[in-house]
Amino acid sequence: MITRSVQQPTPMSRIENQFTVQFWGVRGSIPCPGSSTVRYGGNTPCVAMQVGGKRLIFDCGTGVHVLGQSLLSQMPVEGHIFFTHSHWDHMQGFPFFSPAFIKGNQFNIYGAIAPDGSTIEQRLNDQMLHPNFPVPLQIMQANLNFHNIKAGQPIQIDDIMIETRHLNHPGEAVGYRVNWHGGSAVYITDTEHLPEKLDQNVLWLARNADILIYDSTYTDDEYHSPKLPKIGWGHSTWQEAVKVAQAANVKTLVIYHHDPGHNDDFLDNVGKQVFEKFPGAIMAREGLILQVPVLDPLSESIDLSGKLTWCEKNGRREF
Repeated sequence: MITRSVQQPTPMSRIENQFTVQFWGVRGSIPCPGSSTVRYGGNTPCVAMQVGGKRLIFDCGTGVHVLGQSLLSQMPVEGHIFFTHSHWDHMQGFPFFSPAFIKGNQFNIYGAIAPDGSTIEQRLNDQMLHPNFPVPLQIMQANLNFHNIKAGQPIQIDDIMIETRHLNHPGEAVGYRVNWHGGSAVYITDTEHLPEKLDQNVLWLARNADILIYDSTYTDDEYHSPKLPKIGWGHSTWQEAVKVAQAANVKTLVIYHHDPGHNDDFLDNVGKQVFEKFPGAIMAREGLILQVPVLDPLSESIDLSGKLTWCEKNGRREF
């Protein structure tokens, strides 16, 4: 029988029993460094999950360069890299992922075959060819293993189950749900909501999730702007994120893939509005680490030491 108990924070020696989510890049479209984006960050998408003893990396925007620098002190490293799709903001950091250039490291790389028939290996290779880049993919010394996946089919890595579904995005994209020891984290970025109903693929991935990371590039006003509407651009709004989170019984909603034109003050205001509609919501920012409560295989109880709580800092809600 499984019982719920509150435990003390898990010591580092038991990291193999933890499920954490860390944000390295939270912007969409283009990097936007500068004084007005310091609090949330300006790097394009990259989210890393430490699931037991496995390192999972989702997308390789410019945030993956920062992640790579943090891993240099941990050589050799092994990881699994999952691409939602190959639009440039989700892969532009891969040529600058330092661990991929170091012999002895190993990475399994997953991506769906594009509508034109190209594999993720071909697309990563093509962006590093002359005249676009000075060195080819083949100069990377790490052991790179490429896997073609199909949205709708699960991926099993030891005792980690990763579920996949198609997302509504020009050129196609894949959403991921990571399940481990009773905990779940969902990564849904670059998807556009449907006009009159909720996307069943999105709802299925998000069902009862502990953490839902959702593409909230625009506000409803921006999406329906009479001067420059964003309909058909492949992205969603924070208002739709709330609808999904409520319908899917999500515990923590993470507003993600911020528009490069949204500065820190704008995102602070969005965060307040989102929190009023869905108290279990937060704004993604670089450096944010969330812990997913999981079944502890040793005590057969749910570790709630990572329960998410608000605190106030400099007039802003943070964790």
